[in-house]
Amino acid sequence: MKATILGAGNIGMALAEGLVQSGTCKKQDITLTKRNAKSLAEYQKKGFKTNTSNTAAIKDADTIFICVLPQQLNDVLAELAPVINVKKQLLVSVVTGAHTSVFSKALGDQTRIIRAMPNTAMKVSESMTCLSSSNATQKDINMTQALFNTMGQSIIIEENMMNAATALCACGIAFFLRVIRAASQGGVEIGFHAGDALKIASQTALGAAKLLTENKSHPEQEIDKVTSPKGCTIAGFNEMEYQGLSSAMIKGIKLSSNIANELYK
Repeated sequence: MKATILGAGNIGMALAEGLVQSGTCKKQDITLTKRNAKSLAEYQKKGFKTNTSNTAAIKDADTIFICVLPQQLNDVLAELAPVINVKKQLLVSVVTGAHTSVFSKALGDQTRIIRAMPNTAMKVSESMTCLSSSNATQKDINMTQALFNTMGQSIIIEENMMNAATALCACGIAFFLRVIRAASQGGVEIGFHAGDALKIASQTALGAAKLLTENKSHPEQEIDKVTSPKGCTIAGFNEMEYQGLSSAMIKGIKLSSNIANELYK
């Protein structure tokens, strides 16, 4: 497959590496674009093709990955409209808030479009990616899901849940990182050096996540295993809840979802 990635930032480059790792593409069959021409030289050294023109970059592509910011999307679609072949070329968009109808309106009703909402853990093959589609064939969907599965896990959802996916999945990585940071700061408070505290907190968080994914258990089941009567775990837990731990996370996720709905208008 020949692929073009419009907007080779963090997510775009993770996609490029995923395409190679999955065996979907060779580096020489991937074209990257970016507004900053200087950074493209680094990608060329890695073996990728580069181009500063979006229209030239998509000429021979089978799949076009759109990884630009929401405020850049209208200009990019206006560039693509005269040259894209919607019957032959599949679009995969990671643009926050942009409904598939935006692409159909700009490029035509026959546009095959898959929306993807990954997170930055793609770089360590632990992303959670939510996918939805419009006009895409089952072959398109299978290929795209297989690609994102090389960078973690993925699920197919209804498009009306994509803004919620943005909050829980894409923004969620930052929320959990802040929780780990807070735990490490607590570790320093009780006597650990900062580096040791962060290592302990990070591995503990990783272990907690793996308990749920591998045991397919509910968090409360695992929590009950470590909360003994009058113990230190339940004491700390109750204090955190008193200070608003769960409610703060829930409110933050709801607000992020609402904001995601307003990013592309």
